[in-house]
Amino acid sequence: MAAGMYLEHYLDSIENLPFELQRNFNLMRDLDQRTEDLKGQIDSLAKEYTSNARTLSSEQKLSILRQIQQSYSKCKEFGDDKVQLAMQTYEMVDKHIRRLDTDLARFEADLKEKQIESTDYDSTSSKGKKDSRQKEKKAAKTRSKVKSSDEDGSPKSAQKKVKLLQGEFNSPSSNFGNVHPSDVLDMPVDPNEPTYCLCHQVSYGEMIGCDNTDCSIEWFHFACVGLTTKPRGKWYCPRCSQDRKRK
Repeated sequence: MAAGMYLEHYLDSIENLPFELQRNFNLMRDLDQRTEDLKGQIDSLAKEYTSNARTLSSEQKLSILRQIQQSYSKCKEFGDDKVQLAMQTYEMVDKHIRRLDTDLARFEADLKEKQIESTDYDSTSSKGKKDSRQKEKKAAKTRSKVKSSDEDGSPKSAQKKVKLLQGEFNSPSSNFGNVHPSDVLDMPVDPNEPTYCLCHQVSYGEMIGCDNTDCSIEWFHFACVGLTTKPRGKWYCPRCSQDRKRK
């Protein structure tokens, strides 16, 4: 594949990357703002509780404490969502970096293959030209001997030399330039590239991480686990969900 084709395919693959990154950054900024708003509510509730602790009834105190606890839980959920977005953004960029490395390796292999073909062709061409010059010199010597024999007046010798000369010119030519270049090397994707999900494929598209720290797979494609959008709060893969139910 030509260098232009590699470049064109890679540029096509990253055409939507800036928009996807901008979307994730906007979502993270929105989560930051919502977290700050909740922190302000927590501060207000805390001041209300401490300043009116003596006058508030037990039910009122319990209500304020529950509101504070709920706000803290929301802040934690927003933080988890932000971490998931950051990891998704990293995987998105890393996927294109790995593809670029693979394309560069293929391009270098193509260059080496073409250099080998060019070297083989030049070697065969030089050998053919050398053989051709040797045959021309030999034919010239034979013609010179035939001419000398004709001048000496020996017909039999001349006929013999002429036959020899014809034999030289009728000999099959060397197989010059008959080079069959091999097909262009098509390297597979790096076998060391990690695989994820229940489908055991490489990372692509939108992925979600299992909140079980002991999960053996960790990352899953949205389509493989039946998701279309990022769920709120913690999410567990099908295997970990079954394990949790058994416990």
